[in-house]
Amino acid sequence: MARVKTQKQPMSKEKRKALLRRSIPIYLMALPGLIYLFINNYMPMPGIILAFKNYKAKDGIYGSAWAGLKNFKYLFSTQDAFIITRNTICYNLVFILVNTVFAIFIAIILSELTHKIKKVYQSVILLPYLLSAVIISYLVFAFLSAENGFINNTILGALGIDPISWYQEKQYWPFILVFVNLWKGIGYNCIIYLSTIIGFDRSYYEAAAIDGATKWQQIKSITIPLLKPTIIMLTLMAVGRIFYSDFGLFYQVPQNSGALLSVTNTIDTYVYRGLIELGDITMSAAAGVYQSLVGFVLVMTANFVVRKVDRESALF
Repeated sequence: MARVKTQKQPMSKEKRKALLRRSIPIYLMALPGLIYLFINNYMPMPGIILAFKNYKAKDGIYGSAWAGLKNFKYLFSTQDAFIITRNTICYNLVFILVNTVFAIFIAIILSELTHKIKKVYQSVILLPYLLSAVIISYLVFAFLSAENGFINNTILGALGIDPISWYQEKQYWPFILVFVNLWKGIGYNCIIYLSTIIGFDRSYYEAAAIDGATKWQQIKSITIPLLKPTIIMLTLMAVGRIFYSDFGLFYQVPQNSGALLSVTNTIDTYVYRGLIELGDITMSAAAGVYQSLVGFVLVMTANFVVRKVDRESALF
């Protein structure tokens, strides 16, 4: 039997106008975000050429002589490149793992609570995410201050342990930074996972309960598999940002202590110090380009792997 080909009828002029009128409110709502994206992400892009220039202020960006890859060569010939790359990647890998596990754990607990109590806990958990890095740095300082800190004066004093100069002892800071990042950021991911769990069809859980499945069996066999697309999506987005760090966390919270640079210096703080404190614009630009290119490669690679394993869960 011959297959009949059907042609799609073109949309009439009246329908196109009606569709446009319905879309105008959506475009207006998206406009502030698009303007911010253009100003913050696209307008600075011509500055990329600074990474390949021997910048002189009197000559300007376009008048300065070309330096080729010398800025990158100098960046990678120093020990700083290894330190900032190691810190940025290792911290972010730990952040992704720890935050994902705890966010899912808390989201599952909240989904089992009553409505009124759930709202209270959601607000309490989300509150640290809304605080600025400056406020968080002062809160951390209130705990870790060598002279007046809560830990030194109350906890260690009660245990008969000598006070610790927290801002001079670098061995404690990997754990402090992981804890502070978890406390600050867990609320955002937790709310996303919770909203996903609330949208699950409850008949799955009712059928499992009738069959005698325990809560843990329901979580393992229903909740986690249904959460897989959300987990993959958030993880891919985090992998794309793995070469970026929370500037406030790594600069403000350690109080910019020089004794802690080996464990708190990341690509973002290195770019800032190179630009503001050292005035090395070209080195900062080279580090920024390096950061962007590797981040792009990582997210493309991660998405490629996900497409091979589960095509439906890939971002694109």
